[in-house]
Amino acid sequence: MKKLFFLLLAGIAGAALAAPVTYQIDPTHTFPSFEADHMGVSVWRGKFNSNSGKVTLDKAAGYGMVDIAIDPASVDFGHDVLNKWAAGPDLFDVARFGVARYKGKLTGFKEGAPTQLQGELTLHGVTRPVNLQIKSFKCIPHPMLKRELCGADAYGSIKRDDFGLTAGKEYGFKMDVDLRIQVEAVAD
Repeated sequence: MKKLFFLLLAGIAGAALAAPVTYQIDPTHTFPSFEADHMGVSVWRGKFNSNSGKVTLDKAAGYGMVDIAIDPASVDFGHDVLNKWAAGPDLFDVARFGVARYKGKLTGFKEGAPTQLQGELTLHGVTRPVNLQIKSFKCIPHPMLKRELCGADAYGSIKRDDFGLTAGKEYGFKMDVDLRIQVEAVAD
């Protein structure tokens, strides 16, 4: 009986000492996307095709951090001329401002899964708080890599003029932008 007690105690201590796991963003399965107004007559949708970063996660402790870099030069509306314009000086001005970055803390854990992301987005040289809701979150063993794979679907919104992105404002474009972020990351 004494031996069983010590085995249980050792198991609990081992679980309590479990270290956070670092996951690398899989850029081939991660697509930050957005929806924005076009003069009040339609909604334009786009995504960014180039991103990188990491997630640190301790599911047992209910703790996690995210650090993701997004390349605005990879903006993709499905229209080459519009993509080139958006990367240029009239919108993202990537030559001047470069990569956008989101850093945040995973919160609201339920059964080891985060439900929110509270952080800051740096875009166009401006940093503002941006919080995201996590619609779904799941981890599984990656069938080929034999390491843990986690994925999430997060959403939120920003006002693009808060980041100095005012193109079209003088023509009545709404500045609201809905964000949808599909992300997958693989444990180191």
